[in-house]
Amino acid sequence: MARHVIAPLLNKFIRAYPDLRIELADYSSGWDQEPNEDVDVFFKIRAPRDSSRKVRRYPGTARGLFATRNYLKVAGAPADPAELASHRCIGWDVWKLTKGKKVVVPTIQFQVTTSDPSVGLQLALDGTGITILPLWMALDPAVAKRLVPVLAIWRPTSLPLCALFSVSSRLTPKVKVFLDFIGKYLGTERDPRLHGAKAKECFTSPGLPVLPNQ
Repeated sequence: MARHVIAPLLNKFIRAYPDLRIELADYSSGWDQEPNEDVDVFFKIRAPRDSSRKVRRYPGTARGLFATRNYLKVAGAPADPAELASHRCIGWDVWKLTKGKKVVVPTIQFQVTTSDPSVGLQLALDGTGITILPLWMALDPAVAKRLVPVLAIWRPTSLPLCALFSVSSRLTPKVKVFLDFIGKYLGTERDPRLHGAKAKECFTSPGLPVLPNQ
């Protein structure tokens, strides 16, 4: 989020609001951890189960399975999700794959465990194995020349994106202008993550703009 979304937009934001100073902390020690009280905006790739903060939803990230042609030539292309168990896979957590209304959770022992898609991308490009990538990353022309979809009819669950902010009765001006500003870019054709791909291919609908408690 910090590297691929916020950083590319900061110059435009600072030009529009030159009196605002920004501190960007690009690390979180836990997916479900709540931010400290002095954090104005906290981005999560998963909606919190129970939060004391208000939530604004943004378009999520569609994903797919990818590997190099050379890896698949040697290891063989899996014909169904169950065959992933015999492949070198790179990723983390549970891989939940969907095809229409059908959902499967293949049993996988990761060759390399990492939650960073940039690391997964590099390992996939090196021919290490199969990984899950955001489609905006996999469809970049430089990447698309080297990687091919695996089990294309099966899709990993998409990653929702939301911003958490203070429970005050209304947004403070600095938080509102920031969230509104990036909202003009996230999940649209102006999204800085896109490099030739279409937004509708890479991002999912955010659903309701905010949760009912806002």
